[in-house]
Amino acid sequence: MTRNNTVLYVCAGLLILVLGAVAVLSWSEAKQTQDATTKALQLRTAMSAAGMRTPTTDQIVRTLGDDGGAVCFDPGSALRRGVLYGQLTNGAAGPGLRPVIADNKVVKGQLLIIEVYCPQYLDRFQDVVDDLKLAEVA
Repeated sequence: MTRNNTVLYVCAGLLILVLGAVAVLSWSEAKQTQDATTKALQLRTAMSAAGMRTPTTDQIVRTLGDDGGAVCFDPGSALRRGVLYGQLTNGAAGPGLRPVIADNKVVKGQLLIIEVYCPQYLDRFQDVVDDLKLAEVA
């Protein structure tokens, strides 16, 4: 076997390995996209039934993926509660910042996302929502 043939065989072997890896990654990506689209359609249906404005399926897929993205990253944790409480304020800064009685619909979208994408956290997040003082103000 000459040196030229060895280089040819090594290059061909590497090319086959790279193509195989690309094929495996493409297959799993297609499966994830199908799961993400199914969940996005389920979320759109739930949002529509709740009387909410619904983004397109593509927007939901890009934002939440197939696992709920940041929404499903331990939604009942202290950090997530802090962020939620920080958003339920009068919008002032510094010493003027005050909590407000928010509308019931404020957390409805997040509850629907958790229900569809990560139902294992639903009870824990529902406990956080139950502690909020919400009313029909909007």
